[in-house]
Amino acid sequence: MFRGVTNLSLDSKGRMAVPARYRERLQAESEGRVVVTVDRDGCLLIYPFSEWEAIERQLVNLPTLNKQARKLQRLLIGHATECEFDGQGRILVPGPLREFAGIDRRVVLIGQGNKFELWDEGTWNEQRAAWLAADDEEDGLELPAALESLSL
Repeated sequence: MFRGVTNLSLDSKGRMAVPARYRERLQAESEGRVVVTVDRDGCLLIYPFSEWEAIERQLVNLPTLNKQARKLQRLLIGHATECEFDGQGRILVPGPLREFAGIDRRVVLIGQGNKFELWDEGTWNEQRAAWLAADDEEDGLELPAALESLSL
């Protein structure tokens, strides 16, 4: 499981050093290969290659006549880019994906269990503040039934 928040910097070529605590696992599970794609929230998603293959199979099998399914396929599969670690444990975050997420130099890597989210640091700070300040009931966001018994 990938968890935690890590502040990082991209170098001038758009490379990101993957923290060592994740790098070893990614090397073992996916031979240092990850897939980077876009997320509707404006960040990038980074999947170990083996995880991505399972997600991609599910996306490909969605009904293509369903507009929402096609939108997801276009966004996630259409932007999916395979990246490999270089000798220093870095990945090159592709330019078009950096542009999509507004990523320049300072980024935040968020562990999300089976994947990571990669955010521009300023955007992450703004989004996090907005989420914490939001009144979910006012926004019409109710807790899903599956989470009602969750105790933190």
